[in-house]
Amino acid sequence: MSQDYMGKVIPIDLGDEVRQSFMDYAMSVIISRAIPDVRDGLKPVHRRILYAMYESGMTHEKPYKKSAHIVGDVLGRYHPHGDASVYDALVRLAQEFSTRYLLVDGHGNFGSVDGDSAAAMRYTESRMSAIAMELLRDIQKETVNFGPNYDENEQEPLVLPARFPNLLANGSSGIAVGMATNIPPHNLREVINGVVAMIDHPDVTVSELMNYIKGPDFPTGGIILGRDGIRRAYETGRGSITVRAKTEFEEMSGGKTRIVVTEIPYQQNKARLVEKIAELARDKKIDGITDLRDESDRNGMRMVIELRRDVRPQVVLNNLFKFTGLQTNFGIINLALVNGEPKVLNLRQMLYHYLEHQKEVVTRRTQYDLRKAEARAHILEGLRIALDHLDAVIALIRASQTVDEAREGLIQRFGLSQEQAQAILDMRLQRLTGLEREKIEAEYAELQKLISELRAILADESRLMGVIREEIIQIRDKFGDERRTEIVAAEGDINEEDLIPVQDVAITITHAGYVKRIPLSTYQSQRRGGRGMTMMGTREEDFVEHLHICSSHSPVLFFTNRGRVYNLKAYEIPEFSRQAKGVPIINLLNIEQGEKITAVIPLGTIAEEDMEQLTLFFATRMGIVKKSALSEYANIRKTGLIALHLKEDDEVISVKLTNGSKDIIMATRCGLSIRFPESDVRTMGRNATGVKGIALNPNDELIAMDVIEEDHEVLVVTSRGYGKKTPADDYRTQSRGGKGIKTLNCTKKNGVVIALRMVTSQDDLMIITNAGVAIRIHVADISTQSRNTQGVKLINVPDGEEVATVARVITTDDTETEEDSI
Repeated sequence: MSQDYMGKVIPIDLGDEVRQSFMDYAMSVIISRAIPDVRDGLKPVHRRILYAMYESGMTHEKPYKKSAHIVGDVLGRYHPHGDASVYDALVRLAQEFSTRYLLVDGHGNFGSVDGDSAAAMRYTESRMSAIAMELLRDIQKETVNFGPNYDENEQEPLVLPARFPNLLANGSSGIAVGMATNIPPHNLREVINGVVAMIDHPDVTVSELMNYIKGPDFPTGGIILGRDGIRRAYETGRGSITVRAKTEFEEMSGGKTRIVVTEIPYQQNKARLVEKIAELARDKKIDGITDLRDESDRNGMRMVIELRRDVRPQVVLNNLFKFTGLQTNFGIINLALVNGEPKVLNLRQMLYHYLEHQKEVVTRRTQYDLRKAEARAHILEGLRIALDHLDAVIALIRASQTVDEAREGLIQRFGLSQEQAQAILDMRLQRLTGLEREKIEAEYAELQKLISELRAILADESRLMGVIREEIIQIRDKFGDERRTEIVAAEGDINEEDLIPVQDVAITITHAGYVKRIPLSTYQSQRRGGRGMTMMGTREEDFVEHLHICSSHSPVLFFTNRGRVYNLKAYEIPEFSRQAKGVPIINLLNIEQGEKITAVIPLGTIAEEDMEQLTLFFATRMGIVKKSALSEYANIRKTGLIALHLKEDDEVISVKLTNGSKDIIMATRCGLSIRFPESDVRTMGRNATGVKGIALNPNDELIAMDVIEEDHEVLVVTSRGYGKKTPADDYRTQSRGGKGIKTLNCTKKNGVVIALRMVTSQDDLMIITNAGVAIRIHVADISTQSRNTQGVKLINVPDGEEVATVARVITTDDTETEEDSI
């Protein structure tokens, strides 16, 4: 029974009442407390903390404010719960060992990895972090929906714009009623690369996304064992991964060894770990530990475990992994709210829902900017009319008895709107000067351009996605960092490389920076002078700039125009069809904005002892050359290495792998060349700048460099598709640093020199135009001519197009490889 406020008794089924009440409670916990939203990755308490700080002006460039002030503000305006729950949530957002990308910048004692609690809220101070501003960017432009707070006196955002994928970047954990979520943090750079890949290829699969998003990246680092658990979690939304502490052995005096722990698994308490190890040693459950101490300081974590001389360090370490938190399992449950409903999501679904949110945010922001621009343009149109009829407007206003009479007179006389008439009445006299009039005209012209651009974005989804892509890449470049958690193969795991078939492949890179891998069998030989076949579907402003043939297992060095070098295995470059444009190289390599790949060297299999004997020979556009040992580039970080230091306004145009005893030949755009012994250039370190290789005439530049090989001829190709072979002996050896001699007679008919290459009659040649058309011809079909000639036509190049790239294919009995493109 139940009694209402009128005293009337209403019969109620107890089972139904309990069931309904429990469901209401359960859904309240799920939606309003424990489960994050898939769009911004935040629970309501976190969203309210960040929005309250934003509203109060506690941004990253402002002074810190007491945490108690923030907590009180959140409680009073948005969150009708206890102060401890709000402060605990705020503290977690400020702990660098709990949150991968801090959303709160804390000042004071916010706890430690040893389990120490944060100081009371009256002692600590806080403000928003810089990256947290990206979660709220554009919120003032009506990009998200607002709803009433708990007492309906204020409005709060139901979701944040979240300009970066916070759900994956920072992860989330929570226990609701009948369900739980446990999403691990990830590397921001990798996650955004995955988002960009989905923008470029909407049908991308989970497996393909894993080429960009390698796995969780915990704030405390550590090592993830195996990829099976990661793959299962990404494909199904649920999985389990093994996380192990990062350790190393250090030799001590007297033949003893110590284990040093520098990183521990996520959410592990370091002090309790030390206690557990001490307990196991004391109880003799782990034998051989003689001393245990924590040497951690502000420079990093260092837990030292000293061992007896007669024990095997690896056995002790394995027991520590088995019996302590130095190795843990992290259960992944990708549960998040989608349209208010809890759902378990795979990796692709999480990125898809995030992108759908970004489409709505950017659309609403563009609509807001368009309304504002159109409203301002409307006012300016009225001001322009007033300035065109200035004397009449002044006379009308002076003759009016009231403001309302003047406003109505302007509307009727000049056909103005209410807003335009009011703007004219509000106009200050200084706006009547000639300079101010020019400012109005300039502002109006700029607004018209802006309005056209905003309308074009709203009318074309590809333009809209382009805006999202550009802005999220800016966030990646600003806040992206290196991966902290290492992923290694677990015992018994199959090496990914073993699953990749060994085959010859072609690697292409376009002018706009798109890279792909294609089976070499795609191409067929054609006769000289043919039209060729379309190699890829490029945009009008893009074209293929590099082509290289190598084994799918070959390490490939990528050298950039800014003098940096990066490393990939060929199979790590995604395979696409002949017409596909590929993926942006920035998704695979950590290159900077404006940096371009200018030389690519497939290494094949080189013995360690041969690394010292081989050298890399560099040439720059300003004619500078440098020689360095290949061993200098053996260990390349993900961020790349500096290959050589460049002078201002210079860039790398070619890099060759040599044995240190060859002759070098170089060519300029205006048809000059120089040949000199490689020994003229001494071996230098990576950081050296180099020496002058050729003295360039004004308005000329170096365009190619190659190594003279025995029984090879010099091939020269021009921008209009002409080319010729010339015996290498026709190029006399000179001293390094001279002006050189003529290698080809450049005319309006054949154009400027695009490529110089050493070839044999057994080679094939790949010529590619900036329209994406490629032709493969036999070098034997090309005429041999003297140096000072124009050459013969190799490929038909229509007006408006020109040759962009030339590559040599070396034919052997069982395979075809390629050394370099030019």
